[in-house]
Amino acid sequence: QVQLVESGGGLVQAGGSLRLSCAASGRTFSSYAMGWFRQAPGTEREFVAGISWRGGSTYYADSVKGRFTISRDNANNTVYLQMNSLKPEDTAVYYCAAKGEPYTTVVVATSRWRSWGQGTQVTVSS
Repeated sequence: QVQLVESGGGLVQAGGSLRLSCAASGRTFSSYAMGWFRQAPGTEREFVAGISWRGGSTYYADSVKGRFTISRDNANNTVYLQMNSLKPEDTAVYYCAAKGEPYTTVVVATSRWRSWGQGTQVTVSS
């Protein structure tokens, strides 16, 4: 089992930027695909971005494509989400997630991810 701790959330004006970080511990970080999800009040948790275990492939929800960038630092067991041009509709709790099986691909379905962080709040004011 891997432990995930997110940081970097906060309050920002529309058009601004934030960078989220997710520190992982407990197993070989570099063998597992990582993802970011978000959940706004009254909605289901949704996929935002994912990155392959080597970091060579990235995937994004259409709603964030061109504005958000996911990256990972396998030497420091950390995955990042750089969020630019933020919009009020990006307001949500953002969660970091890790796949349960090594060397498997990124998927959108939340049920396919084994480990989750506690979440970090991102609020974008208009």
